[in-house]
Amino acid sequence: MCSRRGWVCTIVLTVLATTIAVSQSARKVIRAARAVEAVRLDGVLDEAVWDREAFREFLQRDPNQGSAPSESTEVWIAYDDAALYVAARIHDSQPESINVRLGRRDDYIDTDYFTVFIDGYHDRQSGNYFTVSAAGVQYDGVMYNDDWDDSDWDGVWESETRVNGEGWFTEIRIPYSQLRFYDAEELVWGINFRRDIARKNERSYLVYTPRQESGFVSRFGDLVGLEDIHPPQRLSVLPYAITKAEYIPSPPGNPFHSGSRYSPGLGADLQAGFGSNLTLNATINPDFGQVEVDPAVINLSDVESFFQEKRPFFVEGSNTFQFGQGGSNSFWGFNWSSPNIFYSRRIGRNPQGQLPSNDFADPPSGTHILGAGKLTGKLDDVTNFGMVHAVTQREFTRIQAGGVRSDVEVEPLTYYGVMRAQRTFEDRRYGLGVISTYAHRYFDDMALSNQINKDALVSGIDGWLFLDTSKTYVVTAWMSGSLVSGTQARMTALQRSSSHYFQRPDAEHIEVNSSATSLSGYAMRWTLNRQKGPITLNAAFGVISPGYEINDMGFLFRTDYINGHVATGYVWTEPNSVYRDLGLRTSLFGSGDFAGNTTWKGWWNNGFVTWANYWFTEFGASYNPPTINNRKTRGGPLGVNPEGVEVFGGMGTDSRKAVVGQLFFFNYNGGGGRDWSFDPSVEFKPTPGLSISVGPSYSESISGSMWVGSYDDPTASETYGRRYVVSNFHQKTLSANIRMNWIFTPRLSLQLFLQPLISSGEYSTFKYMNRPKEYAYTYFGSNGSSVAEKDTLGNIRYTVDGDGAGPAPAYVFWNPDFNSRSIRGNAVLRWEYRPGSTFYFVWTQSRSDYEPNGAFQFRRSINRLGSVKPDNIFLIKFSYWWSV
Repeated sequence: MCSRRGWVCTIVLTVLATTIAVSQSARKVIRAARAVEAVRLDGVLDEAVWDREAFREFLQRDPNQGSAPSESTEVWIAYDDAALYVAARIHDSQPESINVRLGRRDDYIDTDYFTVFIDGYHDRQSGNYFTVSAAGVQYDGVMYNDDWDDSDWDGVWESETRVNGEGWFTEIRIPYSQLRFYDAEELVWGINFRRDIARKNERSYLVYTPRQESGFVSRFGDLVGLEDIHPPQRLSVLPYAITKAEYIPSPPGNPFHSGSRYSPGLGADLQAGFGSNLTLNATINPDFGQVEVDPAVINLSDVESFFQEKRPFFVEGSNTFQFGQGGSNSFWGFNWSSPNIFYSRRIGRNPQGQLPSNDFADPPSGTHILGAGKLTGKLDDVTNFGMVHAVTQREFTRIQAGGVRSDVEVEPLTYYGVMRAQRTFEDRRYGLGVISTYAHRYFDDMALSNQINKDALVSGIDGWLFLDTSKTYVVTAWMSGSLVSGTQARMTALQRSSSHYFQRPDAEHIEVNSSATSLSGYAMRWTLNRQKGPITLNAAFGVISPGYEINDMGFLFRTDYINGHVATGYVWTEPNSVYRDLGLRTSLFGSGDFAGNTTWKGWWNNGFVTWANYWFTEFGASYNPPTINNRKTRGGPLGVNPEGVEVFGGMGTDSRKAVVGQLFFFNYNGGGGRDWSFDPSVEFKPTPGLSISVGPSYSESISGSMWVGSYDDPTASETYGRRYVVSNFHQKTLSANIRMNWIFTPRLSLQLFLQPLISSGEYSTFKYMNRPKEYAYTYFGSNGSSVAEKDTLGNIRYTVDGDGAGPAPAYVFWNPDFNSRSIRGNAVLRWEYRPGSTFYFVWTQSRSDYEPNGAFQFRRSINRLGSVKPDNIFLIKFSYWWSV
């Protein structure tokens, strides 16, 4: 287009581009006014401080990016010596259509919202947000890494709303004690606003992040006019009283349980500020009985189940301790289980010590936390800092064996500590961080020292670097080292555990060192990500050495692992008459071990569409060629992953409607086996304060080589003198997640959760592995081998022998078939009777039943669960927030 008079065209385009760049980079400025009279929170904007020009310059981000909002919004900001005030007049031409649904605090639902975002440090990467719905429900959280947020932080602030014929109004009061900012004569904070109109799926901002770009906090406007205010002395105490009643059925003759137990308790949480930048949180004798119960799982694998942290003390501020995820806004992983260096559920975990043979036992439900402290904040403008220290007490299990009672120590007195620091440079173009965790146990019973590590130290360094000035491409990397120590017996057991499997007979790069008193290792990972634009690009490579061990304070599935992927795709974000957005992605990935074996690889494809009516669809498929499996024999020789094909997908309806449905499915075929699942769900919203969701799930797993066990057999020369027994296997699992949220007022709610589960597993046709690296087995009862079963009072015992009547020993095991049923649920009544102060009433019930029967029998399972005597636990917790 510039072929004629090219120099004129060039100047015009240059000026136009410069004008656009300047307009996009110019920050909006909002001025706060000092309130000279008390601001009364009532949703009526009649104070003098609101009688001035309001801010109205909102822009849509959705659905029509960059357009003026369909409804106008006016915002004012004021302050006094104690707090920041925000007032909003939220106009609506159809006030009868304002969505005033009630929800639990921090449980985002489809309703009308107003949000204020505050970057108190003005560091362009972190801050807090405060949201109020038209029904008066509060939501809050923290922002970090420029693009990310975390709703686990709960501040103590006040708000009031009012709906009338013009729209709705809100007034918000945020005490300075809930914000973090520097002490200066004149302050400048980052500021942003957002308005949500649920019926239109419309979101408008002061300043928004365009759909194909990144960066949120860094785009904020400037809040000016804040003069002569100072960070307050921050000190708050939350004492609480608890009483718990447990009604748990006890078998006849149990000397430790009469069927009921009552346990009162007292404790306290403390929060104190250290200057304007650091905050100390401490807890003494904590109790977390109000949190939701963990879901029931049937774990037939050789790795530990992972459960999310739900305890408020550890959840709040947990983003400070995230490792290896700075800079980038997306981290992909294909069969990569990233090590979690700080897994706070290790503090207060279930006791690990083993019990001797006994007739009755009274184990503790968890390890009691004597006290814990957490210090988080900033050391300067660009350095984030956090550390946690905790001590858990010695735990004992009372047992009775042969009429003799004794106490067995099952967990020693233990110290846990973690430190995290991260610093940014050159306007966050690159960053550098460190982390270190340490656990130390004080053993009084030396027998316990052979079961648990004595010391565990893990340290790591992470960082990121943007490769261009526009911050489109970023490289993120981390590396970590570990060192654990203990007795020779403990280190030998650790090397042979499912995380390491040093005893593998055909692994030349590792071996069990029975004289070792320590174990060390390393791990690292780097990621390249494209942050902006319609083209997706993500690549990563990582390794975990065989000796890397972090499970004392972290969580790790496996070691001896090398993994990488390259993924790309394209996203269409401009809405049209058919869809709102659409994306296609594809990836090549692979994994291996330090011996050079390829343990997984494949080609993955995925697509997603949000339709014009706000329904969504997602779909995908992957192909996995044959690979080696170094875990199939659980410490034995190498096995095989047969060729497999995976298909998955899902769909969902418009979440704004009174009835919302979703459906997901998964199917994997490979090696004569199949795994598939079908997961529908529906949510009913019959009234503004009531929602009921039901999410049933059904799955089946069919395998031709399910693990049973192994035993020594000197005639099994091709498998290194040991038989590895597997079988055909068919598992059926039916479960459901059922929830009811009944919100009476913004501060009073009742939450119900129920999870029934029925799972059966049938083992048949036992066989043994012929040779390593082959998917070939010999059935017991053929080729000179034998199999026999014996029924003893309904319990079946199998005897298998690889050489039949020959000299090799036989292997005897009980019928592994199972039929496991359970129901877990709780009801939580929560009343925030004043800001920060809460009353809880909690009822938790669980039922479980087991039979050595592999047949899936729905009616029988329901009948047996109905006849089981349940465990009932009732808890009342009363807390009072007091601030200085």
